[in-house]
Amino acid sequence: MNVIKTDIEGVLILEPRVFGDERGYFFESFSEREFEAAVGQVKFVQDNESKSRYGVLRGLHFQKGEHAQSKLVRVVSGRVLDVAVDIRPGSPTFGKHVAVELSGENHKMVFIPKGFAHGFAVLSEEAVFQYKCDNYYAPKSEGAIAWDDPDLAIDWRVPGEDVILSERDKNHPRLVDLTFD
Repeated sequence: MNVIKTDIEGVLILEPRVFGDERGYFFESFSEREFEAAVGQVKFVQDNESKSRYGVLRGLHFQKGEHAQSKLVRVVSGRVLDVAVDIRPGSPTFGKHVAVELSGENHKMVFIPKGFAHGFAVLSEEAVFQYKCDNYYAPKSEGAIAWDDPDLAIDWRVPGEDVILSERDKNHPRLVDLTFD
Protein backbone atom coordinates (compact mmCIF):
# COMPACT_ATOMS: atom_id res chain seq x y z
CA MET A 1 0.00 0.00 0.00
CA ASN A 2 1.27 3.44 -0.92
CA VAL A 3 0.76 5.98 1.90
CA ILE A 4 0.54 9.66 0.94
CA LYS A 5 0.73 12.30 3.66
CA THR A 6 -1.45 15.37 3.23
CA ASP A 7 -0.95 18.96 4.36
CA ILE A 8 -2.83 18.16 7.56
CA GLU A 9 -1.19 15.91 10.14
CA GLY A 10 -3.00 12.59 10.49
CA VAL A 11 -5.06 12.68 7.30
CA LEU A 12 -3.60 10.10 4.93
CA ILE A 13 -4.37 8.96 1.40
CA LEU A 14 -3.94 5.21 1.00
CA GLU A 15 -3.45 3.64 -2.41
CA PRO A 16 -3.74 -0.15 -2.43
CA ARG A 17 -1.79 -2.32 -4.82
CA VAL A 18 -4.19 -3.25 -7.61
CA PHE A 19 -3.54 -6.38 -9.65
CA GLY A 20 -5.26 -6.33 -13.01
CA ASP A 21 -5.39 -8.49 -16.10
CA GLU A 22 -7.82 -9.32 -18.88
CA ARG A 23 -10.31 -10.69 -16.31
CA GLY A 24 -10.51 -7.48 -14.30
CA TYR A 25 -8.72 -6.57 -11.07
CA PHE A 26 -8.10 -7.62 -7.47
CA PHE A 27 -6.94 -5.66 -4.44
CA GLU A 28 -7.08 -5.92 -0.67
CA SER A 29 -9.47 -3.18 0.40
CA PHE A 30 -8.39 -3.64 4.02
CA SER A 31 -5.50 -5.45 5.66
CA GLU A 32 -5.15 -4.82 9.38
CA ARG A 33 -1.42 -5.56 9.21
CA GLU A 34 -0.74 -3.05 6.41
CA PHE A 35 -3.14 -0.47 7.82
CA GLU A 36 -1.51 -0.56 11.26
CA ALA A 37 1.95 -0.28 9.68
CA ALA A 38 0.79 2.91 7.92
CA VAL A 39 -1.51 4.49 10.50
CA GLY A 40 -1.12 2.76 13.85
CA GLN A 41 -3.60 0.70 15.78
CA VAL A 42 -7.22 1.57 15.11
CA LYS A 43 -10.03 -0.84 15.99
CA PHE A 44 -12.88 -0.41 13.53
CA VAL A 45 -16.29 -1.37 14.93
CA GLN A 46 -18.76 -0.35 12.22
CA ASP A 47 -18.88 -0.36 8.41
CA ASN A 48 -21.29 1.94 6.56
CA GLU A 49 -22.34 2.29 2.94
CA SER A 50 -24.37 4.87 1.07
CA LYS A 51 -25.52 5.23 -2.51
CA SER A 52 -26.14 8.72 -3.82
CA ARG A 53 -26.78 10.48 -7.12
CA TYR A 54 -24.96 13.38 -8.74
CA GLY A 55 -24.95 16.55 -6.67
CA VAL A 56 -25.72 14.90 -3.34
CA LEU A 57 -23.55 16.46 -0.66
CA ARG A 58 -23.38 14.71 2.70
CA GLY A 59 -21.72 16.63 5.48
CA LEU A 60 -19.87 18.17 7.08
CA HIS A 61 -20.48 15.81 10.01
CA PHE A 62 -18.56 14.81 13.13
CA GLN A 63 -19.05 13.08 16.46
CA LYS A 64 -18.09 14.91 19.68
CA GLY A 65 -16.32 13.88 22.86
CA GLU A 66 -16.06 10.24 23.77
CA HIS A 67 -18.03 9.34 20.62
CA ALA A 68 -15.54 10.95 18.21
CA GLN A 69 -14.76 8.74 15.22
CA SER A 70 -11.81 7.98 13.02
CA LYS A 71 -12.87 6.86 9.54
CA LEU A 72 -11.40 4.98 6.61
CA VAL A 73 -13.38 5.98 3.52
CA ARG A 74 -13.49 4.77 -0.08
CA VAL A 75 -15.69 4.70 -3.17
CA VAL A 76 -16.79 1.38 -4.66
CA SER A 77 -18.30 2.87 -7.81
CA GLY A 78 -18.61 6.37 -9.19
CA ARG A 79 -16.65 9.47 -8.13
CA VAL A 80 -16.84 11.79 -5.12
CA LEU A 81 -14.93 14.72 -3.73
CA ASP A 82 -14.13 13.70 -0.17
CA VAL A 83 -13.40 16.47 2.35
CA ALA A 84 -11.96 16.40 5.88
CA VAL A 85 -11.91 19.65 7.92
CA ASP A 86 -9.63 19.98 10.95
CA ILE A 87 -11.76 20.96 13.96
CA ARG A 88 -9.23 20.10 16.66
CA PRO A 89 -9.07 23.12 19.01
CA GLY A 90 -5.52 24.42 19.19
CA SER A 91 -4.40 22.59 16.04
CA PRO A 92 -2.11 24.65 13.79
CA THR A 93 -4.33 23.59 10.87
CA PHE A 94 -7.67 24.27 12.60
CA GLY A 95 -10.28 25.18 9.95
CA LYS A 96 -8.13 23.90 7.07
CA HIS A 97 -9.30 21.04 4.88
CA VAL A 98 -8.07 18.23 2.68
CA ALA A 99 -10.07 17.41 -0.47
CA VAL A 100 -9.42 14.21 -2.43
CA GLU A 101 -11.22 12.73 -5.42
CA LEU A 102 -12.08 9.12 -4.66
CA SER A 103 -13.43 6.80 -7.33
CA GLY A 104 -14.16 3.22 -8.17
CA GLU A 105 -11.34 3.50 -10.70
CA ASN A 106 -8.55 5.00 -8.59
CA HIS A 107 -9.30 2.82 -5.51
CA LYS A 108 -7.84 5.49 -3.21
CA MET A 109 -8.89 5.56 0.42
CA VAL A 110 -8.62 8.36 2.96
CA PHE A 111 -7.95 7.89 6.65
CA ILE A 112 -9.54 10.66 8.71
CA PRO A 113 -8.57 10.69 12.40
CA LYS A 114 -10.75 11.84 15.28
CA GLY A 115 -11.16 15.59 15.44
CA PHE A 116 -12.28 16.18 11.86
CA ALA A 117 -15.58 17.06 10.22
CA HIS A 118 -16.19 14.95 7.14
CA GLY A 119 -18.31 15.21 4.02
CA PHE A 120 -18.42 14.31 0.36
CA ALA A 121 -20.07 15.46 -2.84
CA VAL A 122 -21.01 13.08 -5.65
CA LEU A 123 -19.36 14.04 -8.95
CA SER A 124 -20.60 11.13 -11.10
CA GLU A 125 -24.12 10.07 -12.08
CA GLU A 126 -24.18 8.02 -8.88
CA ALA A 127 -21.68 6.72 -6.34
CA VAL A 128 -21.45 3.98 -3.75
CA PHE A 129 -19.45 5.16 -0.75
CA GLN A 130 -18.12 2.95 2.06
CA TYR A 131 -16.48 3.80 5.34
CA LYS A 132 -15.21 2.10 8.44
CA CYS A 133 -15.59 3.82 11.84
CA ASP A 134 -13.72 3.17 15.06
CA ASN A 135 -16.66 4.22 17.25
CA TYR A 136 -20.38 3.64 17.08
CA TYR A 137 -22.70 6.38 15.87
CA ALA A 138 -24.21 8.31 18.80
CA PRO A 139 -26.97 10.70 17.67
CA LYS A 140 -26.71 12.92 20.77
CA SER A 141 -22.99 13.48 20.10
CA GLU A 142 -23.38 14.47 16.48
CA GLY A 143 -22.23 17.85 15.26
CA ALA A 144 -21.98 19.45 11.85
CA ILE A 145 -20.69 22.46 9.97
CA ALA A 146 -22.34 24.26 7.05
CA TRP A 147 -21.11 22.81 3.78
CA ASP A 148 -20.86 26.29 2.29
CA ASP A 149 -19.14 28.03 5.22
CA PRO A 150 -17.28 30.88 3.47
CA ASP A 151 -14.39 30.68 5.96
CA LEU A 152 -13.69 27.10 4.84
CA ALA A 153 -13.71 28.03 1.13
CA ILE A 154 -14.26 24.46 -0.05
CA ASP A 155 -14.59 24.01 -3.80
CA TRP A 156 -16.97 21.06 -3.89
CA ARG A 157 -16.72 20.89 -7.70
CA VAL A 158 -20.54 20.83 -7.94
CA PRO A 159 -22.30 24.10 -8.81
CA GLY A 160 -24.31 25.41 -5.84
CA GLU A 161 -27.58 25.16 -7.75
CA ASP A 162 -26.92 21.42 -8.33
CA VAL A 163 -26.14 20.59 -4.68
CA ILE A 164 -28.70 18.26 -3.07
CA LEU A 165 -28.82 18.32 0.73
CA SER A 166 -30.85 16.54 3.37
CA GLU A 167 -33.16 18.81 5.35
CA ARG A 168 -30.81 18.45 8.31
CA ASP A 169 -27.72 19.43 6.29
CA LYS A 170 -29.35 22.68 5.11
CA ASN A 171 -29.13 24.36 8.52
CA HIS A 172 -25.73 23.69 10.09
CA PRO A 173 -23.74 26.49 11.76
CA ARG A 174 -20.49 27.94 10.47
CA LEU A 175 -17.28 26.71 12.08
CA VAL A 176 -16.78 30.05 13.84
CA ASP A 177 -20.14 29.59 15.61
CA LEU A 178 -19.39 26.12 17.01
CA THR A 179 -18.57 25.47 20.64
CA PHE A 180 -16.41 22.51 21.59
CA ASP A 181 -17.58 21.50 25.06
